[in-house]
Amino acid sequence: MGFVLAGGKSSRMGAGPGKDKAFLEFGGQTLLDRALAVMGTVCDRVAIVGDPAKFTKYESIVADIFPGCGPLAGIHAALLHSSVELNLMLAVDMPFVSRELLALLFAAAEESDAIVIVPRSGKGLQPLCAVYRRDFLPVAEQALRAGKYKIDAVFSSVSVRVIEEGELAAAGFSERSFFNVNTPQDRVAAEGRLSRAGET
Repeated sequence: MGFVLAGGKSSRMGAGPGKDKAFLEFGGQTLLDRALAVMGTVCDRVAIVGDPAKFTKYESIVADIFPGCGPLAGIHAALLHSSVELNLMLAVDMPFVSRELLALLFAAAEESDAIVIVPRSGKGLQPLCAVYRRDFLPVAEQALRAGKYKIDAVFSSVSVRVIEEGELAAAGFSERSFFNVNTPQDRVAAEGRLSRAGET
Protein backbone atom coordinates (compact mmCIF):
# COMPACT_ATOMS: atom_id res chain seq x y z
CA MET A 1 0.00 0.00 0.00
CA GLY A 2 1.13 3.55 -0.61
CA PHE A 3 0.78 6.65 1.53
CA VAL A 4 1.40 10.25 0.46
CA LEU A 5 2.53 12.22 3.51
CA ALA A 6 0.83 15.61 3.18
CA GLY A 7 0.40 16.70 6.77
CA GLY A 8 3.09 19.39 6.90
CA LYS A 9 2.36 23.02 7.69
CA SER A 10 4.27 24.32 4.63
CA SER A 11 5.60 27.10 6.85
CA ARG A 12 8.61 27.79 4.63
CA MET A 13 6.31 28.46 1.68
CA GLY A 14 5.01 31.56 3.43
CA ALA A 15 1.69 32.35 5.03
CA GLY A 16 -1.72 32.68 3.48
CA PRO A 17 -4.05 30.70 1.27
CA GLY A 18 -2.63 28.87 -1.71
CA LYS A 19 0.67 28.25 0.04
CA ASP A 20 0.02 24.66 1.06
CA LYS A 21 2.66 22.60 -0.73
CA ALA A 22 0.22 19.82 -1.55
CA PHE A 23 -1.77 22.12 -3.82
CA LEU A 24 1.10 23.91 -5.55
CA GLU A 25 0.95 23.61 -9.33
CA PHE A 26 3.97 21.86 -10.76
CA GLY A 27 4.33 20.62 -14.32
CA GLY A 28 0.62 21.03 -15.00
CA GLN A 29 -0.67 19.31 -11.85
CA THR A 30 -0.53 19.79 -8.12
CA LEU A 31 2.26 18.20 -6.12
CA LEU A 32 -0.38 16.05 -4.42
CA ASP A 33 -1.88 14.79 -7.67
CA ARG A 34 1.61 14.15 -9.03
CA ALA A 35 2.53 12.08 -5.96
CA LEU A 36 -0.76 10.16 -6.05
CA ALA A 37 -0.26 9.37 -9.74
CA VAL A 38 3.27 8.01 -9.37
CA MET A 39 2.30 6.01 -6.28
CA GLY A 40 -0.66 4.58 -8.15
CA THR A 41 1.67 3.01 -10.71
CA VAL A 42 3.20 0.68 -8.11
CA CYS A 43 0.55 0.41 -5.37
CA ASP A 44 -2.89 -1.19 -5.53
CA ARG A 45 -4.16 1.32 -2.98
CA VAL A 46 -2.97 4.82 -2.12
CA ALA A 47 -4.07 7.03 0.76
CA ILE A 48 -3.26 10.58 1.82
CA VAL A 49 -1.97 11.19 5.34
CA GLY A 50 -3.02 14.63 6.53
CA ASP A 51 -5.85 16.78 7.83
CA PRO A 52 -9.13 15.45 6.37
CA ALA A 53 -10.53 18.99 6.35
CA LYS A 54 -7.92 20.02 3.76
CA PHE A 55 -8.52 17.11 1.40
CA THR A 56 -12.31 16.99 1.09
CA LYS A 57 -12.13 16.33 -2.66
CA TYR A 58 -10.14 13.15 -2.16
CA GLU A 59 -10.95 9.70 -0.86
CA SER A 60 -8.87 7.63 1.60
CA ILE A 61 -7.59 10.28 4.00
CA VAL A 62 -5.74 9.16 7.13
CA ALA A 63 -5.52 11.62 10.02
CA ASP A 64 -2.57 11.78 12.43
CA ILE A 65 -3.08 10.22 15.84
CA PHE A 66 -0.30 12.50 17.12
CA PRO A 67 -1.03 15.79 15.28
CA GLY A 68 1.71 18.37 15.06
CA CYS A 69 4.49 15.83 15.67
CA GLY A 70 5.99 15.79 12.18
CA PRO A 71 6.43 13.10 9.53
CA LEU A 72 7.02 10.31 12.06
CA ALA A 73 3.43 10.84 13.21
CA GLY A 74 2.31 10.54 9.61
CA ILE A 75 4.14 7.25 9.16
CA HIS A 76 2.65 6.02 12.44
CA ALA A 77 -0.90 6.91 11.34
CA ALA A 78 -0.35 5.25 7.96
CA LEU A 79 0.87 1.99 9.50
CA LEU A 80 -2.00 2.01 12.00
CA HIS A 81 -4.40 2.32 9.07
CA SER A 82 -2.69 -0.30 6.93
CA SER A 83 -3.50 -4.00 6.81
CA VAL A 84 -0.57 -5.02 4.60
CA GLU A 85 3.05 -5.86 5.36
CA LEU A 86 4.88 -3.49 3.00
CA ASN A 87 3.95 0.18 3.08
CA LEU A 88 5.47 2.80 0.82
CA MET A 89 5.75 6.31 2.23
CA LEU A 90 6.32 9.34 0.00
CA ALA A 91 6.43 12.99 0.99
CA VAL A 92 4.13 15.16 -1.10
CA ASP A 93 6.96 17.61 -1.85
CA MET A 94 9.25 15.24 -3.81
CA PRO A 95 8.14 15.79 -7.44
CA PHE A 96 11.02 13.97 -9.14
CA VAL A 97 10.42 10.56 -7.57
CA SER A 98 9.68 8.15 -10.41
CA ARG A 99 7.78 4.92 -10.81
CA GLU A 100 11.10 3.16 -11.40
CA LEU A 101 12.55 4.38 -8.11
CA LEU A 102 9.48 3.28 -6.16
CA ALA A 103 9.59 -0.10 -7.89
CA LEU A 104 13.24 -0.43 -6.85
CA LEU A 105 12.28 0.20 -3.23
CA PHE A 106 9.55 -2.43 -3.33
CA ALA A 107 11.87 -4.94 -4.99
CA ALA A 108 14.48 -4.38 -2.28
CA ALA A 109 11.79 -4.77 0.39
CA GLU A 110 10.65 -8.09 -1.04
CA GLU A 111 14.22 -9.38 -0.97
CA SER A 112 14.88 -8.27 2.59
CA ASP A 113 13.50 -8.98 6.05
CA ALA A 114 14.41 -5.48 7.24
CA ILE A 115 11.73 -3.39 8.93
CA VAL A 116 12.70 -0.29 6.94
CA ILE A 117 14.02 -0.08 3.39
CA VAL A 118 15.38 3.41 2.84
CA PRO A 119 17.57 5.04 0.17
CA ARG A 120 20.58 7.16 1.05
CA SER A 121 21.48 10.09 -1.19
CA GLY A 122 24.39 12.50 -0.90
CA LYS A 123 22.30 14.43 1.63
CA GLY A 124 21.70 11.43 3.85
CA LEU A 125 18.90 8.97 4.45
CA GLN A 126 15.57 9.64 2.73
CA PRO A 127 12.99 8.31 5.22
CA LEU A 128 10.14 10.07 3.41
CA CYS A 129 10.68 7.98 0.31
CA ALA A 130 10.94 4.55 1.87
CA VAL A 131 9.17 1.27 2.58
CA TYR A 132 8.10 0.41 6.13
CA ARG A 133 6.87 -2.90 7.46
CA ARG A 134 4.00 -2.78 9.94
CA ASP A 135 6.46 -3.89 12.64
CA PHE A 136 7.70 -0.30 12.64
CA LEU A 137 4.38 0.82 14.17
CA PRO A 138 5.05 0.07 17.87
CA VAL A 139 8.54 1.54 17.62
CA ALA A 140 7.18 4.73 16.09
CA GLU A 141 4.45 4.98 18.71
CA GLN A 142 6.92 4.53 21.55
CA ALA A 143 9.11 7.31 20.15
CA LEU A 144 6.15 9.67 19.65
CA ARG A 145 4.89 9.09 23.19
CA ALA A 146 8.39 9.86 24.44
CA GLY A 147 8.44 13.13 22.47
CA LYS A 148 11.11 11.90 20.05
CA TYR A 149 10.10 12.91 16.54
CA LYS A 150 13.25 12.41 14.49
CA ILE A 151 12.69 9.45 12.16
CA ASP A 152 16.37 8.60 11.64
CA ALA A 153 16.85 8.25 15.40
CA VAL A 154 14.14 5.57 15.56
CA PHE A 155 15.98 3.52 12.94
CA SER A 156 18.56 2.50 15.54
CA SER A 157 15.84 0.35 17.17
CA VAL A 158 14.97 -1.69 14.08
CA SER A 159 16.62 -3.54 11.20
CA VAL A 160 17.22 -1.25 8.24
CA ARG A 161 18.15 -2.04 4.65
CA VAL A 162 19.87 1.03 3.25
CA ILE A 163 19.99 1.40 -0.52
CA GLU A 164 23.28 3.24 -0.80
CA GLU A 165 24.05 6.13 -3.13
CA GLY A 166 26.26 3.97 -5.35
CA GLU A 167 23.51 1.38 -5.70
CA LEU A 168 21.05 4.11 -6.66
CA ALA A 169 23.49 5.57 -9.19
CA ALA A 170 24.05 2.16 -10.76
CA ALA A 171 20.29 1.91 -11.24
CA GLY A 172 20.19 5.34 -12.88
CA PHE A 173 19.00 7.50 -9.98
CA SER A 174 20.65 10.70 -8.77
CA GLU A 175 20.29 13.29 -6.02
CA ARG A 176 17.66 14.96 -8.21
CA SER A 177 15.20 12.16 -7.45
CA PHE A 178 14.97 13.31 -3.83
CA PHE A 179 14.68 17.06 -4.41
CA ASN A 180 12.29 18.67 -1.90
CA VAL A 181 10.10 21.67 -2.67
CA ASN A 182 10.12 23.46 0.70
CA THR A 183 10.38 27.13 -0.26
CA PRO A 184 9.32 29.38 -3.15
CA GLN A 185 12.96 29.29 -4.29
CA ASP A 186 12.88 25.49 -4.32
CA ARG A 187 9.76 25.64 -6.48
CA VAL A 188 11.49 27.88 -9.02
CA ALA A 189 14.53 25.61 -9.05
CA ALA A 190 12.35 22.54 -9.48
CA GLU A 191 10.43 24.11 -12.37
CA GLY A 192 13.78 24.87 -14.00
CA ARG A 193 14.87 21.26 -13.62
CA LEU A 194 11.58 20.13 -15.09
CA SER A 195 12.03 22.38 -18.12
CA ARG A 196 15.59 21.23 -18.72
CA ALA A 197 14.46 17.61 -18.52
CA GLY A 198 11.84 18.32 -21.17
CA GLU A 199 9.01 17.10 -18.95
CA THR A 200 5.47 18.43 -19.12
